[in-house]
Amino acid sequence: MSGRLGRRRFLGIAGGAGLVLAAGLGGPQLLAQRTSTGAILRSAIRLPAPFQLPLRMPPVLEPVARDGKADRYEITAREAAAEILPGVRTPIWGYEGIFPGPTIESRRGRPAIVRHRNDLPVPTVVHLHGGHTPPESDGYPTDLVLPTRGWSGGHHSMHDPAAAITEGTRDYTFPLDQRAALLWYHDHRMDFTGPAVYRGLAGLHIVRDDEEDALPLPRGEREIPLLITDRTFAADGSFDYPSLDPSLTRVPGVTDSYLAGVLGDVILVNGVPWPVHEVSATRHRLRLLNASNARRYELALDPPPPNGPAFVQIGSDGGLLESPREHGSITLASAERVDAIVDFGRYPVGTEVTLVNRLGAGSTAQVMRFRVARRERDDTAIPARLSEVEPLRREQAVVTRDFSFRSGRHGDRHGWLIGGRPFDTGYVAARPRLGDVEIWRFVTDLHHPIHLHLVNFQVLSRGGRAPGPLDGGWKDTVDLGPGEAVEVIARFDGYRGRYVFHCHNAEHEDMGMMATFETV
Repeated sequence: MSGRLGRRRFLGIAGGAGLVLAAGLGGPQLLAQRTSTGAILRSAIRLPAPFQLPLRMPPVLEPVARDGKADRYEITAREAAAEILPGVRTPIWGYEGIFPGPTIESRRGRPAIVRHRNDLPVPTVVHLHGGHTPPESDGYPTDLVLPTRGWSGGHHSMHDPAAAITEGTRDYTFPLDQRAALLWYHDHRMDFTGPAVYRGLAGLHIVRDDEEDALPLPRGEREIPLLITDRTFAADGSFDYPSLDPSLTRVPGVTDSYLAGVLGDVILVNGVPWPVHEVSATRHRLRLLNASNARRYELALDPPPPNGPAFVQIGSDGGLLESPREHGSITLASAERVDAIVDFGRYPVGTEVTLVNRLGAGSTAQVMRFRVARRERDDTAIPARLSEVEPLRREQAVVTRDFSFRSGRHGDRHGWLIGGRPFDTGYVAARPRLGDVEIWRFVTDLHHPIHLHLVNFQVLSRGGRAPGPLDGGWKDTVDLGPGEAVEVIARFDGYRGRYVFHCHNAEHEDMGMMATFETV
């Protein structure tokens, strides 16, 4: 059974549910909001009032060993119970049994070797999102780590002759020969990324370097990573997800409606619902990650600062921009990151500043709150020049490739397709030569955040015009709106082997919107 055939059972369930997901779609279930592709699940448990719980920072993982060649880590994915809602125990799947998982901090050029152990009841795959990683450690969706307790459920890798399968543990080697940036790691198992990440399999990996260290940017407690997700809770406090994973419960008559994307009604930041965080009246560096399955956010401050922009963007997916960019709000699609400075010194002490979501409504319209608690000395600054970003020029490209990201029919099934095809491990959509620069053109029907493994890219055009205000710098994920076309340019360097590109709406990815490319 190929990757395509293995998905037919999944697609078949959608076939009789009217899953005609074309550009004209506007049904109330499949597109509950114009601003996000998907449908909202409502919690069945009483939810806490916002801004009552303190923001938590994921713990930084210490290496189990250091030597002259690498830092070595060990992480176990296991079942646990977490108090996410006050007084309620929520079953999770967590790296080291916590959600989010522990943060790894690395230096540029200093490899990290991470031994991942799988104590869960299902196979796992780990992908370092944004990592410039050799193929054997990149997390190809069929390169499974089987459970330590054994596995009898069958898996697609049995029919993928190139799959690398390990029993119980796998060592992932991340060379990290790349710019300082906020990366993240998450499960990437074929067909089941959505439910696995929803249950908690995600964590941060921060890469630092000398260039960034030399800048007078906020650091220490004034550098705040914010992993933003949305979730829905069942009456017993468990995460409510309409999944076909045999380890989860399918919601009868509901599952098919959420194949366009699962949107929760509780906003979590670092695993805390609508948290509050005390800050000094100084500049702070907010390292923003949208780790939601399908939800998009437009983040703004309420009240806005009395003068100047709300946010000064200093970095994107792939690290520092060349120079700062000012924004009144920041829009993030799934998997996108933005590094931004907020100057709380422009607010009087005692001010409560809410990070709001302009694309949300009701419980999803607010994200978290900052309380400006005290005055402190601020010796930080935002330099006019942040970094050198090599521009890739159109004339450098040796080839231009076109890829459509659409819903549609393949054979007798409906699903999410790239170039008219669902994911098939036996099909290679592109073979860029190592070191070549290529232009890839994407066109979409609905909202699709598109992610390339292995490489960062630059956005050349959006809708035939200049890139958008948040398209600057090095990117690994680009958000496309309904009917939009975007050109990106990338140099395919570093490693030969097979990788994937896909929509990072996790439900779209699981439903086939992924394809293989191979550097040769």
